[in-house]
Amino acid sequence: MNLNLEGKVVLVTGATAGIGEAIACLFAAEGAQVVVHGRDVERGAAVTAKCGGAAVFIGGDLTSEDACRLLVEQTLKTFGRIDVLVNNAGVNDGVGLEQSPAVFMASLQKNLFHVFAVTHFAREALIAARGAIINLGSKVAETGQGNTSGYAAAKGGINALTREWALGLAPQGVRVNCVVPAECDSLQYRTWFASQADPAASRKAIERLVPLGQRLTTSEEIAAMVVFLASPRSSHTTGQIIHVDGGYTHLDRAASHAHEKWS
Repeated sequence: MNLNLEGKVVLVTGATAGIGEAIACLFAAEGAQVVVHGRDVERGAAVTAKCGGAAVFIGGDLTSEDACRLLVEQTLKTFGRIDVLVNNAGVNDGVGLEQSPAVFMASLQKNLFHVFAVTHFAREALIAARGAIINLGSKVAETGQGNTSGYAAAKGGINALTREWALGLAPQGVRVNCVVPAECDSLQYRTWFASQADPAASRKAIERLVPLGQRLTTSEEIAAMVVFLASPRSSHTTGQIIHVDGGYTHLDRAASHAHEKWS
């Protein structure tokens, strides 16, 4: 299917690894011009090379308002427009209730502030393009996880902003949606598995909880939904929080154990 994304300008935050990298590369494969944002210059160069000639890297620490503004300004200077903004940057930093309010606020700065700030600075360009915003959420906002108050609050805020912006920008023809992963085979998750006493057993234990296929979602599967939602093929979809998670968030995970028992 041709998604009609040729020549569109797409800005992807946190695009130098994992889900963000997969998103950037799939947009490039669809013919879009992609801005790969990240903090690691070497990784940025590797991802832009992987994406091909229509991709550029722009670095910056998005906990800074100036960096958020400059990211948008440099994108517009390079390509002259922004058709799609993908707010992907963030990290589950394990900031729990036992930590100080200052540490909690720093977690929000890392995971939520830039979502608002980059969108704020890109707003006029997105309206001019009648573009699309795709936010990346997390099942943690709905299921909880324990010891991750900052990340859960940030991702809950992203869900709320998705609905708020979808309504606010509908008169200007800008669509806003959110894609929610759960147990995804991302770099962050693989790093966590590697830290466990028995990485293979830890991975298998998580995989067993996913109803569909008892496996982790791939970054490419998340990317496919993001790219579809950004495309004209999804032209009347807005304000949606869409889970790409093999049924993990909304289906009874006890059933997964039953599948294992009777297989």
